[in-house]
Amino acid sequence: MRIGVVGYGTGGQHFHTPFIAAAKGCTLAGIVARAPDTIARARADWPDTPIFASLTAMIAAGVCDAVTITTPPQTRRALVLEAIAAGLHVVADKPFAPDAAGAMELDRAAKSKGVVLGVYQNRRFDADLQTLRKVIMDGRLGKIWRIESRMDQDGAHTLEPGPTGGLLRDIGSHVVDQMIFLLGPVAVVDAQLDFVNLPQGRTDASFTITLRHESGAHSHVSASKLNHIDARELRAYGDLGVYVSSTTDVQAQDIFAGKRPVNDLAGWGYEPEAHWGTLYTQSGAVAVPSEQGRYHDYYEAFEQAVRTGTAPPVTAAEGARTLAVLDAAAQSAAEGRSIQLLYEGHADG
Repeated sequence: MRIGVVGYGTGGQHFHTPFIAAAKGCTLAGIVARAPDTIARARADWPDTPIFASLTAMIAAGVCDAVTITTPPQTRRALVLEAIAAGLHVVADKPFAPDAAGAMELDRAAKSKGVVLGVYQNRRFDADLQTLRKVIMDGRLGKIWRIESRMDQDGAHTLEPGPTGGLLRDIGSHVVDQMIFLLGPVAVVDAQLDFVNLPQGRTDASFTITLRHESGAHSHVSASKLNHIDARELRAYGDLGVYVSSTTDVQAQDIFAGKRPVNDLAGWGYEPEAHWGTLYTQSGAVAVPSEQGRYHDYYEAFEQAVRTGTAPPVTAAEGARTLAVLDAAAQSAAEGRSIQLLYEGHADG
């Protein structure tokens, strides 16, 4: 499957193109970039890949079967619709719509055109989350009571400013999706947001969210980008014990260091032993070896969905459910109350 990438900021450069290149059955077919320095960076990274000034130009060239849209959030809807109208399959970066209702609009457009639309929730394929999932699936924690997830980043320069940006729809999209992936649908949301005033407008830069899942379990997620700390921690409590991990976000760190998964597919994405998680049970404490983190698994699964007609790894409907939780979190923080999710795309007190 020939995939074109629209946008070559941090997302396109670090979290899409290297993993498309590493994915079996996929090839990087084109990059859309406009600023001179962005074009120069794309050419240096991918000298054999054509670069286009717009999605329209890339469509006209006929070089791709699918596109990844990884431009700023406020531009994504129009580009996703343009790609769908051209009959291309689409991977949309998160958040892939301004709200849950907008997500379902894109879902309907894709279905009416007969193309596959997927949401790029790559952090389902983080090494730490895959390890925790295996611990849960193996029954080592018993019945899950709660999961705590903290993802702080010392990255003020990466905070998307203004009312269409903010941390809730950035990292929040990841950590909420991860909890739904592990614990199932959410029934009730309670959240607090912390804001800063930037030239582009008031921007949420930190959050804490409590999710009560329909399964009876609860999860607690938090993140910050302006507090000068890098910290990633997962804690999962069950009736048989607790699992705790504090990891390095190994795939992101290796990508930023200039490494590429295609150069070491077998060794890619494992947390070093010093950062393995620990399982505490009646039998004592035991280190749990890292599962492999493989963001390229997303693209391999997407290619398979297109080829076989099965669902993509993260559907638009799943993306809409995550956005419904984020919508409810914003409402909860603004109104100071818990929000009950009634049905898809809607919430109420």
